[in-house]
Amino acid sequence: MIKETTLSRSVRMICVGGLALGLQAAHAQEAAADGIQKVQITGSRISAPGAESPSPLQILSSADIAASGATTLQDLLQKNPTMGTPTLSRTNSNFVTSSAGVSTVNLRNLGDSRTLVLVNGRRFVSGVPGDTAVDLNTIPTDFIERVELLTGGASATYGSDAVAGVVNIILKRNFNGLLFDASTGRSSEGDDFKKKLSLTFGTSSADGASNVMGHFGYSKQGAVFSRDRAISANDQTSKLPKTKLASDAFIPVPNLSSFAPQGHFTGDDDDFTYDRAGNIIPWNVNGGNGQAATGFNRSAFRTIAIPTERFLFATSGNYAINDKVSAFFEGNFASSKTRTNTEPFGLGSDDIYKASEGLVPAETMVNGKAVRNPLVPQYLYDRITDKDGDGLRDYSFTRRMSEVGSRTQTADRDTFRLATGLKGSVGDWNYDTYIAYGKTKEAQNSSGQVNVLNFRNALEAIPDVNDVNRNGSTTDAICADANARALGCVPINLFGYNTVSPEALKYVIAPGSLTTSITQKLAGGSISGEYFDLPAGKIGWAAGFEWRDEQSSAVPDPLTQAGLNAGNALPPTEGGYHVREFFIETRVPLLKDQPFAKSLAFNGAFRNGHYSTVGNTNSWNAGLEWAPTSDIKFRATRATSTRAPNINELYTAPSQTFPDVSDPCEGVTATSTGKYDAGCRANPYVSANIAANGKVVLTQPDLQGVSGYDSGNSRLKAEQGRSTTVGVVLTPRSIPMLSKFTFTADYFNIKISDAILLSDRQYTLNQCYSGDAAYCKYITRRTATVGDSSVGALKYVDSLYLNSGGKATEGVDITASWSDYVGPGRLSANIAYTYLKDFWERPQPDADRDYNVGEVGFARNKAVINLAYKWNKFGAHMTTSYTGSSALSDQFLLTNKLQPGSVKVGSKTYNDFQFTYDVAKKIELYLGIDNAFNAKPAPIISGLPGNTTGTETNASVYDPIGRRFYLGVRGTL
Repeated sequence: MIKETTLSRSVRMICVGGLALGLQAAHAQEAAADGIQKVQITGSRISAPGAESPSPLQILSSADIAASGATTLQDLLQKNPTMGTPTLSRTNSNFVTSSAGVSTVNLRNLGDSRTLVLVNGRRFVSGVPGDTAVDLNTIPTDFIERVELLTGGASATYGSDAVAGVVNIILKRNFNGLLFDASTGRSSEGDDFKKKLSLTFGTSSADGASNVMGHFGYSKQGAVFSRDRAISANDQTSKLPKTKLASDAFIPVPNLSSFAPQGHFTGDDDDFTYDRAGNIIPWNVNGGNGQAATGFNRSAFRTIAIPTERFLFATSGNYAINDKVSAFFEGNFASSKTRTNTEPFGLGSDDIYKASEGLVPAETMVNGKAVRNPLVPQYLYDRITDKDGDGLRDYSFTRRMSEVGSRTQTADRDTFRLATGLKGSVGDWNYDTYIAYGKTKEAQNSSGQVNVLNFRNALEAIPDVNDVNRNGSTTDAICADANARALGCVPINLFGYNTVSPEALKYVIAPGSLTTSITQKLAGGSISGEYFDLPAGKIGWAAGFEWRDEQSSAVPDPLTQAGLNAGNALPPTEGGYHVREFFIETRVPLLKDQPFAKSLAFNGAFRNGHYSTVGNTNSWNAGLEWAPTSDIKFRATRATSTRAPNINELYTAPSQTFPDVSDPCEGVTATSTGKYDAGCRANPYVSANIAANGKVVLTQPDLQGVSGYDSGNSRLKAEQGRSTTVGVVLTPRSIPMLSKFTFTADYFNIKISDAILLSDRQYTLNQCYSGDAAYCKYITRRTATVGDSSVGALKYVDSLYLNSGGKATEGVDITASWSDYVGPGRLSANIAYTYLKDFWERPQPDADRDYNVGEVGFARNKAVINLAYKWNKFGAHMTTSYTGSSALSDQFLLTNKLQPGSVKVGSKTYNDFQFTYDVAKKIELYLGIDNAFNAKPAPIISGLPGNTTGTETNASVYDPIGRRFYLGVRGTL
């Protein structure tokens, strides 16, 4: 006879119905016919009969995964209201320099690196160089039995990184036969093509004690381009930053790039460009005043969703050495290919001539005489003089290098992991030992960049005196530097459309590369059992150790390292650390079958770790479970968790990036009296801008061209999180009308002190110009007006990792579920809802809190509703995801002189459907529609905080693709 708790029985029932999403209860495995099997659940290493979690635990079953039609686990997890915006996904990583297309998760919005992802209760190798975030692309969805989400600190049980919680992926076990699933689909716009094939097979020994399984999976997801969606087809920006009017926030205005394929050239007092026929015309980037736009539409080349192809292989098995000892193994191999696509590179003369702020010589000294570059047109030559004092006439330019082609990054990423160990029992004690090795490698090849040194040689040309026409003049140009000519230099002509010759292109082009490697080594063991029989039962305990070594490297090609390909300067990042940890855990039953105490138990755990980087760390948790009756249980947990800094946070060399910031000095005049005005005027270059224009005026290139460097910090210390959860579980089985109902409510409060964060650039700017000079050292402004770039405009705003003033979140999770026969079939219903009461960050220990709650990505209200109905051969499943209305960032609004909360986007609801039909006893066809009503994304357009470049929304929060269809077949043989 199988025994189970009433709560566990309800969980099992709902899992079978495919609606366990959001249910906060433990999964109880069925026992053997001769007794009750002890199980281990996420959040504890103590095995116990009918175990239930003292902390909020949500479960997704294999039925949930199948009903979602998800290609990757991230697609399903992101519907859970406990999840925040992931750092990396297929729709938000087109512009990252590595790890494009990786899928990560972010519990409670506290950060990917604070969400510990486990596979079968053990750590998995990271998919992000220098980080601990696991790439969910490497986990085959059809090989998953269930996913357990523990929300709340769990470092005492699992070690560092479990500050926000744990995602424990449990793979299938003891499967016999063949399971297959094949599907294909696309969006209603005819893109986002996808196809998937998976095969899972297994066999057991005659006595059933040993088993081996294997899985093969293939999936391919196509690209979605910005130009194919109306909201993102054109370069645009919000009108708000210019007018400072809340009503203008979602009104787009043209924002074409000033880096155009025909070039934009500036002399002493004039600037010009070319039309398609090669005629010189005035420059007018966005058009107007009767002139056509001369700027460039970058959105015609950008990507919303990255094309991704994956091959997956997984295997697992156990071998019963005898009835007390068994050996196990797990193997995973994932190979993926992704390709990013962005517009051709926008080159500025200041990328080539940094020392002179972008002044290009139009002449070269030959035998003491200034000789004109014959490729410089007479129109420009007549309008320039010497501006840098070297005796040679100068000009400046910007140009989109369309002849080089789009910038692409093709990444081949492989992940390999092998774990093995022994499990067994000695008397009443159970033990588990294991070793594991994991490695992720990425080889990335990129195109679209140029060699700055060669480009400079190609720009400095002189007439070829050996090539003279009948009139005695030269007809060709050669590179001025003889050594450069010997190395293949060919002069480059930038003046007009398609003027760069194939020979010059070959000389200046600079393909790039990046190789990354992440290695993880694990060894650990634990022992658990029961002792000292109390009146309410025996005390459960567990103790163990873990040793872990993490190594990571990311090595770009030499030109990229030196910043000589005109793009981001990315030095190599290499480093590692090791840690040894010991832990102990106990569960003490205090009361059982007493008045007002069906059960009462205490849970506690403690872990000590020693890191090679930050030294000793301690974490602990303590909790109580009290069930006054069989129908109600209260639970409370208090925990202290730790997270040591990862390799990137410790060792990243200054790496260039292009942040989105608002310059607090824009619009400042000689007499204005705003919060930042006096500090801005104290900068001599800002004052020069005011003197020239009457106020600080910034051009479009000034706003688009802000750069900066991110740096690691080897002096970081570990951060510490304190979490409190208090909840109730209702399973009113004694009330007939409610016997099929389950309800949970949990309050959570997580505070992280000394949180490791990149210093906030906007905060740095605001502090510098409000009077704290210590922050000004991170800011560099332009020292002169050159071309389209203004004196006093921001050039660099740097950032480094620091132990900040902390961050925190607080709220309530509520779930309800019900399942029973209705009419001729069975109806299952489930809702999971999260109310976010508070979320804040403090950039520095002495800074004010920056409250994010209610902002985009931090909606106060999030929910998901699942409904499923099964009738004979027909089935239907609906998932409705809701994200409440949200405001733009308070800091952004304040910088633009608007009140916090004054600019909001409305709530969004997405509806997904799947319909099934049983064509045979164990084979079913299924048809799915995601975002069935084609709900449009919130208009978080360029220029607004939270914008995902190329999508004109926040692609981590809202669906940028639209309605999608898929059709498939699955079954067992």
